[in-house]
Amino acid sequence: MEPSATCYTIIHDDLLDTPSSQDLRNALQKGSDEVKLETMRRIIVGTLNGQSHPTLLMPIIQYVLPSRNKQIKKLLHFYWEICPKLDENGKLKQEMILVCNAIRNDLQHPNEYIRGATLRFLQKIRESELLEPLVPSVRSCLEHRHSFVRKNAVFAVWTIYQDHEHLIPDAPELLDTFLAAESDSTCKRNAFTALCSVSQPTAVRYLLSVADQLATMDELMQMAVIELIRKEARVEGGHRAKWIRCIFELLNSTSHAVKYEAATSLTTLTQNPAAIKAAGQAFAELIVKESDNNVKLIVLDRFDALRQKHEHVLDGMATDILKVLNSPDMEVKRKALGVALQLVTSRNVEDVVLFLKKQLQSTLAADWDKNVEYRQLLIQSIHTCAIRFSEVAANVVYVLMDFLGDSNNPSAVDVISFVREVVEKFPDLRSAITEKLIQTFGDIKSGKVFRGAMWIVGEYCKDPAGIKRAVFELRKVIGEVPILASEQRLLDEAEAADEAEGVKDPEQPKAVTTTRVLADGTYATETVYTSTAAAARLEQVRSAAKPPLRALILGGDYFTATVLASTLTKLVLRYSELRAEQAILNQLRAEAILIMTSVVRVGQSKFVTVPIDEDSQERILNCVESLAQLQDSQSVHDVFLKDTQAAYAKMLRAEEAKVSAKKELESKKKAIQVDDLINFSQLSLKTAGGDDDDYEADVVRATGTTEVKDDFVSKLWRIVQLTGFSDPVYAEAVVNIQQFDIMLDVLIVNQTSETLQNLTIEFATLGDLKLVERPAPHTLAPHGFHSIKATIKVSSTETGVIFGNIVYDKQGAADASVNIVLSDVHVDIMDYIKPAYCNEAQFRSMWTEFEWENKVNVNTAISDLRAYLDHIMKSTNMACLTPDAALSGDCDFLSANLCARSLFGEDALANLSIEKTEEGTIQGHVRIRSKTQGIALSLGDRITILQKTLK
Repeated sequence: MEPSATCYTIIHDDLLDTPSSQDLRNALQKGSDEVKLETMRRIIVGTLNGQSHPTLLMPIIQYVLPSRNKQIKKLLHFYWEICPKLDENGKLKQEMILVCNAIRNDLQHPNEYIRGATLRFLQKIRESELLEPLVPSVRSCLEHRHSFVRKNAVFAVWTIYQDHEHLIPDAPELLDTFLAAESDSTCKRNAFTALCSVSQPTAVRYLLSVADQLATMDELMQMAVIELIRKEARVEGGHRAKWIRCIFELLNSTSHAVKYEAATSLTTLTQNPAAIKAAGQAFAELIVKESDNNVKLIVLDRFDALRQKHEHVLDGMATDILKVLNSPDMEVKRKALGVALQLVTSRNVEDVVLFLKKQLQSTLAADWDKNVEYRQLLIQSIHTCAIRFSEVAANVVYVLMDFLGDSNNPSAVDVISFVREVVEKFPDLRSAITEKLIQTFGDIKSGKVFRGAMWIVGEYCKDPAGIKRAVFELRKVIGEVPILASEQRLLDEAEAADEAEGVKDPEQPKAVTTTRVLADGTYATETVYTSTAAAARLEQVRSAAKPPLRALILGGDYFTATVLASTLTKLVLRYSELRAEQAILNQLRAEAILIMTSVVRVGQSKFVTVPIDEDSQERILNCVESLAQLQDSQSVHDVFLKDTQAAYAKMLRAEEAKVSAKKELESKKKAIQVDDLINFSQLSLKTAGGDDDDYEADVVRATGTTEVKDDFVSKLWRIVQLTGFSDPVYAEAVVNIQQFDIMLDVLIVNQTSETLQNLTIEFATLGDLKLVERPAPHTLAPHGFHSIKATIKVSSTETGVIFGNIVYDKQGAADASVNIVLSDVHVDIMDYIKPAYCNEAQFRSMWTEFEWENKVNVNTAISDLRAYLDHIMKSTNMACLTPDAALSGDCDFLSANLCARSLFGEDALANLSIEKTEEGTIQGHVRIRSKTQGIALSLGDRITILQKTLK
């Protein structure tokens, strides 16, 4: 198909009855204007759907053409555009002479709307015989008094010159003369755009003559100028310096669209640092001043792409980008912080951190629904700056530690992880930070924050006074010990108070029956005999105000209790290494053992929400035994005082190495050697790389065609054969997955020596697929071929099947049609799933939230645990979230978390838990969770099928 050919959309007519040509003729002949309007609408829809009604051409000329109704004239324009204008011999139909005369009359009509609408209609006409007698009228419309007529006349001249240059050979001179005399801004812009297309040198000459008036031009004209400069910059015309000056002038435009396009174009004209800074400044102003959040995000992306290409040129603009944090949209804030952090250097880090600290303080007073999320984002950003630049670490760590008592758990967890990293990386700050941390124990509310804080104190508190202070503060947040005795005393006091007031328990205890789930998954009933008053007293004791750490332990957080036990053990063992006073050491040891045994005792009592688990109890009793009997063992000292800190230091080094390797990979530039292979564009992969500033590349990326699968070679690999080689019609298809659409590009080959008429491909689908449009019938010449495209909508991530058949009529055949069944096309779920990454907190949150789970038992011939994990990752397109360090080593069991995301934004999580048996086989299961049922079932089915294939 020619690029200039007009394409039409097939419109479905919702009317059940299809009127005959005679009925439509009668309606046109005898109906009123309203009836004619409705009839014309039916005729147009029928023509688009393949019912051309050729006998209606003359009645339309007779009964509709003379009408003065403007709506009818508009529908007539639609009809003349789509109706068949040529006869069987390819000549213009005789009736079209009458139409041509009517169009010429409309072009000379005194009403400017009719003239303009007719000129707009002429832009879609391609028949030169129809256009030739109309050219003088079109030229005369260029001098009409009304701008609506003139602007449409310009485009009519343009389209006629493009398709039939011989009809208006002097179009460039005509448009140039029109531009010189025109005053209306829209007409000038239309004429300039047309002139750029028909004669670019003429347009350049005109632009150079009016370059000094560029700032006063209309916004649309300025956009057209930028477009011309883009085209002209690709060829060396000797005017590059003038173009750069023009673009610099347009950077100061009041129009945001012009400023954006000018900044984008400037980077293609020159790589001068001053020009790059000017473009970056224009982007920064747009980000702050533009009210549309989508525009902010687009410009931030453009700024970030410019930063990556010109490293360190835009570093001084970090604070300019941070101004956009005043925007209320959370996505804009996140994107802006991400870009600004890439611009942070040792010269501006203090200003950036000061700005972030002010924003952080403002979140305490602000009342905003996303306040909590924003605070967490700011804390993470400050964390990143402080770790990269040690000079600001001491400045911010104390400010952030004020947020340890934040009721928002994620923010406080981020702060404690930041403090832990600072303490490890900067030894000079350890004593001050641990002292400040000990003082904040009473404000902490979260068990996770308590665990982090106690671990830091246990590892880095190394002076005798600090150790004594730490134990004292821990005792304060635990409260009175033994815990069980103090809680029992409170219960006894409540019972005594009830007796004094005359409240008595009922004589018969009340039986309360509850249903419980046993360890094997079965249900059982449990009956407890209790009295109402006793239960109320116990609940009163439980709900009484308690110190924070005591409340966590009584609430069933025994993991925090185990960390408390190990922290106390570390503090006592370190105090013993300092050779301090023996009496104080014995006192600390006794107090630590008392606290730990007290936790175990209360965990087995009725005062806790849930009883203590065996693992926690064993861990606490191990700490008690270490202090009571093994305090002089060097191996115990090494385990508690050295190994855990060494493991954390190793983990930090691994993270740093990963970040530096990623940065090195991104910054590595390929050197092209003289003997390197030549890459042919037709055979190379179309990646998103290349010239980021090229306008055409922007258009390609905007239309979503940057998928790697669009290259020529991969299409050959993705061909699906639909029919056999011996069938009369051979068909094959290439399946393209484009976001939410499946594009089937089907090639049909007529392998017979006969003409096949009305050849149609009938498609049907299974699963969550829907055929958008039915392919039109075609006539195929002997040994001819044809390409047909079919679009299928996908509404969820589910495996689907496309099937169908080919139907055609044989020339001169007795039977009506021939039917060829096509092979099935299976749409794989893997085409929609891509690896995704999330942190541990996000994984746990989604794992708890997702309601669909599919459990697949492992049954494989693979004998290596890590090899099976790699096999699952490759076959499901899922990314492993568990660090390599946690998977390394020789072990007979393996547990890993996996994550993926579909094109529809659906998250899929998986947990792989496997072990190697004595026979050398692998057993275990894969648990898949998602928010929707389809993706969980489809992923599970894929794993099951692949296991069978391997076997």
